[in-house]
Amino acid sequence: MAARPPGDGGSAEPEAIEFGIAALDARIGESDLAFPATSREIVRALDHPEIPYDSKGRTIELAAALEELQKSEFENETELLDALYPVFDEARRGGRGFLDGLRNALPF
Repeated sequence: MAARPPGDGGSAEPEAIEFGIAALDARIGESDLAFPATSREIVRALDHPEIPYDSKGRTIELAAALEELQKSEFENETELLDALYPVFDEARRGGRGFLDGLRNALPF
């Protein structure tokens, strides 16, 4: 998931804002994480990150996202990302609680 910020009319291409699976994929690419891996190993290898789940920059702790899954061992990165996609999607759609839902409804 990624969204482009509005341009300023310049000719330069704006940078994409990565969130959700795209942000996690980038963090994994920068790490020395090797698969197969457990949830604990993943969190440790990525240094206990908070991953943005929407274009507004709101985050979820990776450890908390992994706790929502039925499994804790992943054979490869694709399996991990596929398992986490619904967690990030639910957070993005406002499933993170009343206050986050209220913030999502406000225009600022």
